[in-house]
Amino acid sequence: MAPTGRESRRGAAATLEAEIRARALELGFNVCRFARADVAPEQGERLHAWLRDGAHGDMDWMRETAERRAAPRALWPEAASLVMLGLNYGPDGDPLASLTKPDCATISIYARNRDYHDVIKGRLKQLAGFILSRAGAGDAKVFVDTAPVMEKPLAQTAGVGWQGKHTNLVSREFGSWLFLGAIFTTLRLEPDPPEHDHCGSCSQCLDVCPTAAFPAPYRLDARRCISYLTIEHKGPIPLEFRAKIGNRIYGCDDCLAVCPWNKYASAGREGKLAARAEFGSPPLAELARLDDTAFRALFAGSPIKRIGRDRFLRNVLIAIGNSARPE
Repeated sequence: MAPTGRESRRGAAATLEAEIRARALELGFNVCRFARADVAPEQGERLHAWLRDGAHGDMDWMRETAERRAAPRALWPEAASLVMLGLNYGPDGDPLASLTKPDCATISIYARNRDYHDVIKGRLKQLAGFILSRAGAGDAKVFVDTAPVMEKPLAQTAGVGWQGKHTNLVSREFGSWLFLGAIFTTLRLEPDPPEHDHCGSCSQCLDVCPTAAFPAPYRLDARRCISYLTIEHKGPIPLEFRAKIGNRIYGCDDCLAVCPWNKYASAGREGKLAARAEFGSPPLAELARLDDTAFRALFAGSPIKRIGRDRFLRNVLIAIGNSARPE
């Protein structure tokens, strides 16, 4: 019996999905999953509640883009499917080792290399072009953290991982260490099953937070988060948090690093995202001596450059103040 039109379309979609996954792996992505674009995750409601509580701090852009961020079709009504991508950036060694060196700086793992936005966006564009060429029709748009897209809940809907109690994505294969990207397309692709929560009774990520930034599981108060304070917050850092920041000058990985699912993770193999040796644990005194030209040269191509030298020096001076041997 010849296949029906519906069966033929389903088979064609399955073939296209397989080709997309294969091409994604060729481009260096480690995970590729699909979801429908008409999902309206309950996370949208949680986002609005979070904003009403003021937990976003100075990030006014979160409030200004909330309606478009709440659901994919609010951002692009023509979207039919989502292609959710993950790229492993797992550290090669203990991500918290530099915390034991008070006269040196600790930089978040994701910022010890080239800005991932630049690396991933180009590959998303390549994959989107491949998808449309194979389909022979349709349209697509790519997103990587800079647009109002709720990547983490959408990634969970597509089966990439789940949002842990620290609100970050956790993968059974890659632990806490996945960069996320998304392709919205007008094409209709068969969705993958969503991932379920596997945190259980574990609370290690909540317990380790130096500033108690989690008022409850799955809820972050950015105003208390070291990553927010050292990256997004533009004014003076409140006195109550300065000692707890320790030697962290850009971001914080504590809640990510202690997740038990990291035992299944492996070091990232993307050469363009390899950690720069000079960002491992740079001496605080040397960072404090950087003038504007030297700052721009050292952090060219790094996400650290975007906070500017003034905010960077604010963080460095706090770390020096916390050091047992300030210089």
